[in-house]
Amino acid sequence: MPGLSATVRTTDGWGIEHAVLTVTDLSGRQAAHATANAQGTVGTGDLAPGVYTAVVTAAGYLPVARTAQIGGVGGAELGEIVLEPEEGAIELPPTGPWVIDPMHSTVQFAARHLGISSIKGRFGEVQGRLDIARPVEQSTVHAQISAGTIDTGIKMRDDHLRSAEFLDVDNHPTIDFVSTGLVQRGSAEWTLDGELTLHGQRKPVSLEMTYGGYGPDPWGGTRAAFHAETQLRRDDFAINYNAMVRAGVAAVGTTVKVEIDLQVVQGDRLPEM
Repeated sequence: MPGLSATVRTTDGWGIEHAVLTVTDLSGRQAAHATANAQGTVGTGDLAPGVYTAVVTAAGYLPVARTAQIGGVGGAELGEIVLEPEEGAIELPPTGPWVIDPMHSTVQFAARHLGISSIKGRFGEVQGRLDIARPVEQSTVHAQISAGTIDTGIKMRDDHLRSAEFLDVDNHPTIDFVSTGLVQRGSAEWTLDGELTLHGQRKPVSLEMTYGGYGPDPWGGTRAAFHAETQLRRDDFAINYNAMVRAGVAAVGTTVKVEIDLQVVQGDRLPEM
């Protein structure tokens, strides 16, 4: 039996990866559900002959509905379906390279201490590059943090965190992130998947990212802003410091919350200020 297919695109002609085609029969019963590939192409499995309603949806876009009739021979082609951005959606940044501005970017973290409070700190140096593509899901991110710039406001504690019991910065001076995928969840919300290399261990991580838009800066350039959050387990990265205190409570919790605020500058190098 034949199926139903379509190509889903943005208003500027790019395929919308992860667009969803939902097909229902005249009684409202779902007959098929399929997800578009990187080129925006989507197709269902076999459908019985009849009249169907096809609805195409994607995060950050207005849905589109079509009526389709499946005959006894051959499938039905919906053709190209163009999705309009949701009202209030933020315009995506232009394609090409963007460089992280370390002076206006922060990487902060928080971990439980003694089971009753949090230790908060930051890394003082982050650099890297974004390459924005179309479709935007094909964009890439490379970022590097200098592990030795960890700062919790107490020198003795920071020296301990730099030691072999924690970050071991003499042997692992950088923390590196390379993206592996990007999925839109809303008009400005995305999930950024990647691989994080920390303490010599490379593990997959997912960051929940919010895009803040882009615009001109006072120095004649163009900037874009992003906020991202994730949670890491330090034992995933072989940081197994397990000093114990009274009642068997670990001195430092195993889960670390990370918050990242990035400003990136359009181009392949930072401007002089």
